[in-house]
Order: sequence, then C-alpha cells, then structure tokens
Amino acid sequence: MSDSPRSDIDALQQDAEATWITEFLAGPTRTRLTELPPQDGDQAPDLELPDTTGAPRRLSEFWAAGPVHLVFMRQFGCGCLADRWEQLGPAQDRIAQAGAQLVAVCQAEPDRAAVVAQRRDYRFPLLSDPDLVAYQAYGLPEGVPATITQDFPWRPGDTETAEQWTASRRGTERALVDHMWQLPGEFVVAQGGRIVLAHRAQYCEDFPLTEVILGAIAAARA
Repeated sequence: MSDSPRSDIDALQQDAEATWITEFLAGPTRTRLTELPPQDGDQAPDLELPDTTGAPRRLSEFWAAGPVHLVFMRQFGCGCLADRWEQLGPAQDRIAQAGAQLVAVCQAEPDRAAVVAQRRDYRFPLLSDPDLVAYQAYGLPEGVPATITQDFPWRPGDTETAEQWTASRRGTERALVDHMWQLPGEFVVAQGGRIVLAHRAQYCEDFPLTEVILGAIAAARA
C-alpha cells in the first residue's frame, strides 16, 4: 500500500459513500444473469487483481499450490459481512487444516482495503475489485431490494432515507460504502483451477455451511 495521507483515505471513503448513495437511489440494474456463469467442474476465471499493497496478483497463483476457498465479499459496511466473518473466523483453522487457502475479494481499492484489513485483523490475501470485474466474471449478480434492504422498505430516489442511513453510520466500522446491491459468493477451487463448489448468494446472508466448504475441499484434494 502507498503511504497515503489520512486525507487521501478520507477522500476515498467519501467517494465510496457517494457510490453507495448513487446506487441506492437508482436501485439494482444487474439482477438477472444474461449468460450461464461458471459451474462446478468448469475452469475458474483467472483474473489479475491488486492486493492491499497495490501489487498485481493472478488468482491462478493461489490455486497453483492447492485448493482455494475464494470469498467474494459484500461491501465493508454491511452487517451481513460482519456476520459472515464471525462464522468464518473460527472456521479458518479447520479450512486451513483441510488443506485450502482462504483468499478474499473486496469492492474497495487497495489503500482503503489495506486500512480495513489491518483494523479487522484479516489474516489472508485480500484482493481489490472496485469495478466488479471479477464479481461479474464469477456470475455474481446484484440483489433485488427484498434481499438487501431488509431493515426498511426501499423506494427509488429516496434521498432522505439514503442520507439518514449513511449519516448514521459515517465514521463507524459499518460506514456504508461501495456497491449497495452487489451480492456475495463463495467458491472452492481445486489445484489447477477447477471449480468444485460455486455458491452464489441469493440474499444478503446466504452463506454456505462450513461442512459444505470442508466437503468441497476434500473433493478438491481427492
């Protein structure tokens, strides 16, 4: 990561909040898949994404050594993401003992991702995909309002709610940023790049069970 002054991080955070507000007001636009996404047994898309230092990393360099548990995150302020890492935190040792490396893809640019990774003590490679190129390559759509805004009824162009919600979380660990509607997903990829498990969330908290992930890792190693 570059030695960005605090003001630069603040500017990135403000831009990310503006993206969230814009997408909130407009509503989701990519809720339907227009082509068949990568399935179990297919070759995983191999893309190059920057890590938290800004260095380019190809996904294939991770699965060259063995199975990978590839996690596509929700935006950093989402409560669903916090819930997922509460589950995955205790499971990480079991996943590592099963022989897989956890690699995560987030929506933030590297400098902001690095700040969050350090603050939350993420101990795994965290790659940046602010343009959602990898999210889309892996067939992860946006969610409809009922799957994302479960706390309140969503209405297009509701500026008052957008401003109230962002203001209530601004400066906190759950500040609302990045792509409001993007759904998460998790994949297990075998050494060499074959997809063994493709889990595309249908709603915000649609997570695969740890036992399912461990079973897919075992199949990847068989």
